[in-house]
Amino acid sequence: MKTLTLLRHAKSGWDDPALRDFDRALNPKGKRAAAMMGTHLRSAGLAFDKVVASPAVRVVETLAGVESGYGRTLAPAWDRRIYLASAVTLLDLVHAVPVATERLLLVGHNPGLEDLALWLVPMSEEPLRVALEAKYPTATMAEMTFDGEWGDLAPGAARLTKFVRPRDLDASLGPDED
Repeated sequence: MKTLTLLRHAKSGWDDPALRDFDRALNPKGKRAAAMMGTHLRSAGLAFDKVVASPAVRVVETLAGVESGYGRTLAPAWDRRIYLASAVTLLDLVHAVPVATERLLLVGHNPGLEDLALWLVPMSEEPLRVALEAKYPTATMAEMTFDGEWGDLAPGAARLTKFVRPRDLDASLGPDED
């Protein structure tokens, strides 16, 4: 059984309107959420054989925060194709993962990650699927399992086993009131 974990970058700032989207950094809440998610990954005993991530600044900073909470280096392969990728492009990247990889962490952006998760997990009234469909907030992780090889992964073939939002770990990391 293979495990695919999708992690959306943490909350970034919009303080500098002249800054390219690619170069936006995390805001303070995003930095806290990234570290909190890393602590959660460690406490849940999650490990990854391979990590592939967008090289956008907010993803790089998210992974730095996750590593600080996780307590170990994730050593991602940076892949620019993930930056603002569609679900189809992300699935193509997953299909190319080496067969020996059992647990993949893919770190990137919405709407691609959310669309991919919704595409891979069949419609149902299961609480995790309902939460996924409602919203895929920043710094949220979705874990899916499936039988077969990476190249076999197809829409509707995965089972959503975890869906963890920062606010599930610390209510102060929930939606802003503004």
